[in-house]
Amino acid sequence: MWAIVFIALTGILVLTGCFPAANQGLSSLQVMLNVDNQQMPVKVASGTTVQGLLDQTGVQLSQLDRVDPPGYTVLAADQTVIVTRIREEFQQEELTIPFESQTVQNESLPDQREMIIQTGANGLLQRTYRIVFENGTETSRAIFKETRLVEPKAEIRMVGVQKPFTPYPIPGRLAYLAGGNAWVMQGNTGERKPVVTTADLDGRIFQLSGDGNWLLFTRKSTLPSDQEINTLWMINLEDEESQPIDLRVSNIIHFAGWVPGRGLTITYSTVEPRATAPGWQANNDLHLTSYAPSGMILETDKIIEANYGGAFGWWGTNFAWSPDGSRLAYAQPNSLGLVDFEARQLTPIVDIVPFQTRADWAWVTGMGWSPTAAVLYFSSHIPKPGLDNAEGSPFFDLSAITLDGGPNLPLAEKVGMFGYPVVSPLMEDGSYRVAYLTNASRDQGETGRYWLSVMDRDGSSQKRIFPEEGKLGLNPQMVAWAPSEGEDGQYWLACIYQGNLFLVSSQSGDVRQVTGDGLIEKIDW
Repeated sequence: MWAIVFIALTGILVLTGCFPAANQGLSSLQVMLNVDNQQMPVKVASGTTVQGLLDQTGVQLSQLDRVDPPGYTVLAADQTVIVTRIREEFQQEELTIPFESQTVQNESLPDQREMIIQTGANGLLQRTYRIVFENGTETSRAIFKETRLVEPKAEIRMVGVQKPFTPYPIPGRLAYLAGGNAWVMQGNTGERKPVVTTADLDGRIFQLSGDGNWLLFTRKSTLPSDQEINTLWMINLEDEESQPIDLRVSNIIHFAGWVPGRGLTITYSTVEPRATAPGWQANNDLHLTSYAPSGMILETDKIIEANYGGAFGWWGTNFAWSPDGSRLAYAQPNSLGLVDFEARQLTPIVDIVPFQTRADWAWVTGMGWSPTAAVLYFSSHIPKPGLDNAEGSPFFDLSAITLDGGPNLPLAEKVGMFGYPVVSPLMEDGSYRVAYLTNASRDQGETGRYWLSVMDRDGSSQKRIFPEEGKLGLNPQMVAWAPSEGEDGQYWLACIYQGNLFLVSSQSGDVRQVTGDGLIEKIDW
């Protein structure tokens, strides 16, 4: 019996000797850890990964730190693990942006005479660098961001060139915008003087007061365009020492204008700047503000609150005062009507088929008032035969509506979308005429050039007067009637042709070129 027990115990001992002890199979190995400028040998169990080594030694990594080899690597004997400590710093410096010098030729100065119309000023650039350090040593430096703190202001020198054209007498005061500066002519076309020489007028608004003594205009903002587009100003043209007056109004795209017969009172509509095309979202509002000659606000009122503006309302609403200041018309892409000042609302009188531009702009009709404020001239969008989508038609007629209950009357067919009717003052015989543009290609929408034409107030006696046959047409624009009959008995129209100012007789069609430097951008008379 004891023999059997002895044999059994011996067998168990033999079998037990076939298996190693619990720790005997977990062999260790030595690796080298290089971290924080120290090298230290570390014993780890076989099969340990790099990350396990770091955990074992309590090494913490930042997001930027680098480990070689990667953390998932299984360690081998005598392997070296390198931890590179990486940090970044941001440093800023301010740099001067030198201003540019520009030279502009102008016929308004004597030949070779120079005048600095804008003093140059350096800009200021803030540059931010990203600097990377590895184990305390700088390894890279790169520009991270640049911000213009102050935009440079170009020095603009105006150089006079020989006047190639004969001076002509003109009634009233004619203002024009050239190279971002405002000029006026008075008495004759040779008498020219600069009135605003900041070189930053954007031409959105450029309008003389009814008496011709004040100029209302917009200037480009110094802020980024997605924060502020422009600002509204006025200047007294009767005072030789007058300086531009900030009206504390901004973001004017479509409309700002003097209220006829109410002195220094203006109405205007605003937009909200946007980074996306077209660069704004229209408010379709209407404000009325009166100013003292110093620019102090005397009275302000919001006539129309901000609203969506109907079809394509993001583009904006335009307005036009009647010459006597009794009525204010409005135009939107799908309607034409009057502003009801008592109800503080827009009252439509004509429905217009909106034009589908399929682009980041919208078409809005031009408007022209008769001198008696009884008739409103505008462009109608006409369907094209055979075209299913009326909004895509390229046809536009010039129409008129009598506001005391009369019908909507077409006066001239297929003049183009930019007919821009402009009505003359009352003539000696008590009549008036209408100037308008006619598209040189009858089957054309937003592209192409135009002829300047005139007609009687009822649409009769239509006549093309400028430019002559075979010449390149005009760009779309609002032409300007002289405020009264000239010394020669003619009623003159001012227009811009190939960047120059031209006077055209509405009766005879005689043409007088006034400038030749190609800088004219806007006019008002």
